[in-house]
Amino acid sequence: QVQLVESGGGLVQPGQSLRLSCITSGFTFTNYGMNWYRQAPGKEREWVTVISASGGNTYYADSVKGRFTISRDNAKNTLYLQMNSLKPEDTAVYYCSTHIRGSAYWGQGTQVTVSS
Repeated sequence: QVQLVESGGGLVQPGQSLRLSCITSGFTFTNYGMNWYRQAPGKEREWVTVISASGGNTYYADSVKGRFTISRDNAKNTLYLQMNSLKPEDTAVYYCSTHIRGSAYWGQGTQVTVSS
């Protein structure tokens, strides 16, 4: 079955960095684009960024553009999100996701808290 497992979240101060990972299995990772989403307490889930299957194309929400970088290691079936210059408003549970044959798949999420 499709599995996506996020890790790397934690508590950091504003301005600091984190790198999230999403280890995948159960599908041909190299064939699919991958997304990061986040959901803050009391808020709707928000799309953050996407990367194409090859890694050649990336797109970012305006809220994170210039600060976050999505990447993938297809040899390791792993997706990454490098988050720099973190702000309190980045506090959320971060999820990796993909769409396979019309269905969305999600990981369990990893908590990122940005607070002084």
